[in-house]
Amino acid sequence: MTIQHSIEQKLEPAFNCDILAVENESHKHNVPPNSETHFKVTLVSADFEGQGKVKRHQAIYGILAEELSGGVHALALHLYTPQEWAESGQAAPDSPNCLGGSKHDPAFTAGGKQ
Repeated sequence: MTIQHSIEQKLEPAFNCDILAVENESHKHNVPPNSETHFKVTLVSADFEGQGKVKRHQAIYGILAEELSGGVHALALHLYTPQEWAESGQAAPDSPNCLGGSKHDPAFTAGGKQ
């Protein structure tokens, strides 16, 4: 099972999902081809009513603890109530392309890692 599929299989039953989209964005980063290290999750659920962003994120982190302790390096979370989703124009923001991370950090390129 792919990591993407595992994320989908864990989140779908955990929430009353109006929308669940899990996107593998690893190709936008400096990783080998076919990697599963960077993901974007868009989830719309009435379960988020009355919860702030921190509580919503903590709920996802708890469910995906195994993936986050393993191969997943980055997880962009876009978590909405149905009303927030409607007000957003029904679109999660695009993720930026990787800028190379530490490759462009002088602390890492001037003779080694800190």
